[in-house]
Amino acid sequence: MRRLAVLAFALSLVGTCPLASTAADAPAPASAGSNEAVLDEVWQTVRDHFYDQSLRGLDWASVRVRYAPKAAAAESEDALAAVINAMLAELHASHTEFYTPAEPAYYQLADIFAGVLRRRGLDRVFPSGKITYPGIGIFAGPDAAGHIFVTGVIEDTPAQRAGLLVGDEIVAADGAPFRPVLSFRNKFGSPVALSIRRHAEGAVELIIVMPTELQPREMFLQGLRASARLIPTHNGLRIGYVHVWSYASGVYQEALEQLLGEGVLKDADALVLDLREGWGGAVPDYLDLFNARAPTMQVRDRDGRIQLDNVKWRRPAAMLVNERTRSGKEVLAYGFEKYRLGEVIGSRTSGAVLAATAFLMRNGNLLLLAVDEVRVDGEQLEGVGVNPTIAVPFDSRYAAGTDPQLDRAIGMLSHD
Repeated sequence: MRRLAVLAFALSLVGTCPLASTAADAPAPASAGSNEAVLDEVWQTVRDHFYDQSLRGLDWASVRVRYAPKAAAAESEDALAAVINAMLAELHASHTEFYTPAEPAYYQLADIFAGVLRRRGLDRVFPSGKITYPGIGIFAGPDAAGHIFVTGVIEDTPAQRAGLLVGDEIVAADGAPFRPVLSFRNKFGSPVALSIRRHAEGAVELIIVMPTELQPREMFLQGLRASARLIPTHNGLRIGYVHVWSYASGVYQEALEQLLGEGVLKDADALVLDLREGWGGAVPDYLDLFNARAPTMQVRDRDGRIQLDNVKWRRPAAMLVNERTRSGKEVLAYGFEKYRLGEVIGSRTSGAVLAATAFLMRNGNLLLLAVDEVRVDGEQLEGVGVNPTIAVPFDSRYAAGTDPQLDRAIGMLSHD
């Protein structure tokens, strides 16, 4: 199955911002009539395309009746999005969520599904054909108390260059509440002061970041390449490490194979493949990388350029997963574990394994919708997930640069 629709989750913050807005202030109120029109369009799209024709046994017409007054009463775009997502949550299905242009996931999904969405009006939202957004290259989301924490820092982005770490609590941006897109709008190349708390009892400190125009696919691809490194151990082994932030295109697998076949990881004694955070989209074929019973072919042209085909990794390997490893990445974790390709280390994956596609609403917002059920070797992973072979709990809040899951993988591969 090569549907790019099998995606993983990226933590997103439901925010405010009309599509045409360029100001980073509060959104204009939406009218009750337009609110209900948006809810009705989402409701009808679910009715016509959701993977379960019975809609999980729900009386979908009654659901609309219950949520229509709440939508009409919503006084902002983020309030309306919250109502719609509450309605969608009644389906208890992954890959079923409503996004606005105030959140990075909106642009990342638009980029992933650009081919489909261009037939559904994407060019009216991005007339230049280039999907970008202002940002610094992080995944972040609220905990149960509503505090916003960094859960992923993509390599070679403004966030990494500024020294932001996984586990940092973002308290404010330029003295205002942090918004993952709006805090950086119209600030390309200008400093933004993030107020962060790195330790639970520590003082708030400032980190200066320089927002840039992020193109999702290029950001994830460069992040993968920049993440690759060799980690020396006390016994002289070199452990290769690489983080695949998105698998929603074959270019990421090609980049991984290049790193392993002729790049910085080619001389590693063992490999840590990090599938935490980000987006899925992986297909089972990607595990052929670890099939030692097939040859790798090297082709050299007359100018001396070398190309490798059917790259294989024949040395020890481990895979890192956590509760935000979702969808196609879970398929890889399942196969890696079942077919004993190496240890799966971390915490149980999300259990979000359905095939989805994206729909562009008339107001420019985006609906990600599960449209197919997925089973792996006949097993259902949706709502179940994949348990690691080596469980390493990790609450990353205030981690301050520590990573016990990666440490455990390095220790295991170096025989500590």
